[in-house]
Amino acid sequence: MERRLILAIVLSFLVLFLYQLIFIKPAQKPESVMQKTPAAVTQPAATPAEEKSLETKPVAAFKEKEGMLSQVLEDTAERIIKVETPLYIAEWSNRGATLRSWKLKHHLKSLPTKEKPEPEWLDLVPETAAKTGLFPFSLKVETPELTEKINQVLYLVRGENLSLSQGETGTLIFEYSDGNSIKIRKELVFNGQDYNFKIRSTMEVGGREVKPIIIWGPGIGTLSPEELKQKFSANRGVAFLSQRNKKVYRVQEKKIGLENEAHRYLDLAWAAYEENYFASIFLLEPGDNQAFAYRIDLAEPQADGKTVVVPYYYLGLVNPVEVYLGPKEYDRLVAYGHQTKKIINFGFFGGVAELLLVATKFFHRYFPNWGVAIIIMTFIIKILFFPLTYSSTKSMARMQELQPKIKALRAKYKKAKQDMEQRRQMNEELMQLYKEHGINPASGCLPLLIQLPVFWGFFRMLVVAVEFRHSPFVFWIKDLSVRDPYYVTPILMGVTQYISQKMTPSTADPAQQKIMLLMPFIFTIFFMNFQAGLVLYWLTNNVLQIAQQAIMNKMMAAKREKDGKRKKK
Repeated sequence: MERRLILAIVLSFLVLFLYQLIFIKPAQKPESVMQKTPAAVTQPAATPAEEKSLETKPVAAFKEKEGMLSQVLEDTAERIIKVETPLYIAEWSNRGATLRSWKLKHHLKSLPTKEKPEPEWLDLVPETAAKTGLFPFSLKVETPELTEKINQVLYLVRGENLSLSQGETGTLIFEYSDGNSIKIRKELVFNGQDYNFKIRSTMEVGGREVKPIIIWGPGIGTLSPEELKQKFSANRGVAFLSQRNKKVYRVQEKKIGLENEAHRYLDLAWAAYEENYFASIFLLEPGDNQAFAYRIDLAEPQADGKTVVVPYYYLGLVNPVEVYLGPKEYDRLVAYGHQTKKIINFGFFGGVAELLLVATKFFHRYFPNWGVAIIIMTFIIKILFFPLTYSSTKSMARMQELQPKIKALRAKYKKAKQDMEQRRQMNEELMQLYKEHGINPASGCLPLLIQLPVFWGFFRMLVVAVEFRHSPFVFWIKDLSVRDPYYVTPILMGVTQYISQKMTPSTADPAQQKIMLLMPFIFTIFFMNFQAGLVLYWLTNNVLQIAQQAIMNKMMAAKREKDGKRKKK
């Protein structure tokens, strides 16, 4: 049984570290969902546009040219139009009618430090967009020259800077026409209560309506140095929700190919570019839509004179009708609807992780500290699992008392490893011995197997829940979503696990006991770079286990004493 215990622990952490390889797979390719991207769709121009100083000015009158079939709709200067709500400040440029900034007022890029004491809002528009000259909401058509042109021209803006409060809405309309063959219109309707806005775009070329691809990218946001160090919280990529089977298909950035290798996803409810805590989600026109992800590789010179190929990742969409640009807040996404809560990747035991998040959020309402909420949640789980743990400990104690008889039985059948008949007889007598003493040999491992989904659910909850990002606990722990900077909690966790292990009855031989005593040290090394919130959960669990074990040891000692008196009578 002790070997099974070791195996269960080792397998738990093997699963933990191999999670990305086992469960985060490239998107599946059902024929009804995906098609190969046609070769006719060409790569957007990669030449960066020269940045100009931008300033907010009143909308200028459009230019008129005589002799054209229609009016020329084009502004005379590049302008920035601001949209501000209680949740964000957005900046749209009339050059290409593109988004240049989307800063979230309630989320910081990184926590203030001595070097950078001023807090900086998180911007979902990547800093790298300026390098490619291809900003979010650029348009993409089959001809590279036309793609470059329509993303560089100065659109006429109908609307002014917007400052929206709760319940208010505002509209921006970007229009461009060369007065001959090209006519484009983008209409955006914002609201003051959430991160979403409606979008409608139309395009005509030579009097014929075409459906341009709307681009999001490259990537989303810019990871802070702390987040880059977090292996499990630096996941980025695209996600597609199938309208037909309601499944989410994900492709990580490292698996996104060049455009001629991309696949188009059809009949979608939404498509999104996501990172661990934030997402740009595009609701699509039902039935008539498509989306795909692709990569552009650009050769960039380095300071040492060498040239490095840098990948830039994009999401392309046809017929988006609404956009959500914000955090993956569970309650907000549930209220928003459209099954957008599925953008939160809870993982293999998703139901458990989701339930744990809901319960932890409940406790946080009354104790507004996420670390305290984790401790309370751990305490509740420990109480719920107490009957199983007590049964397991009692069974192990009985097994420990039976060890002399078990050793005698194995000595009786020395050739059991080679002789099948002897092995069968030994197993029969061993099971009879267990039966006589009311022992279930599997009961020692059962609580571990049952608690594994809970542990895994806690791990996934702490990895993906934006609620824990930049959430302090006490003193030196300023952010529960990243590692303990001074490794205090991992060390305490290892010490408490060692104490707990010494208190727990064991049926192992001396060699196995030595191996088991190495486990706290190994766990400490593993947990050094895990989220402080996860280490806090495991540390709290160990402390409660020590208290629980002390109680159970007293209960079993009292029972043995009672049984001994009964036998004497």
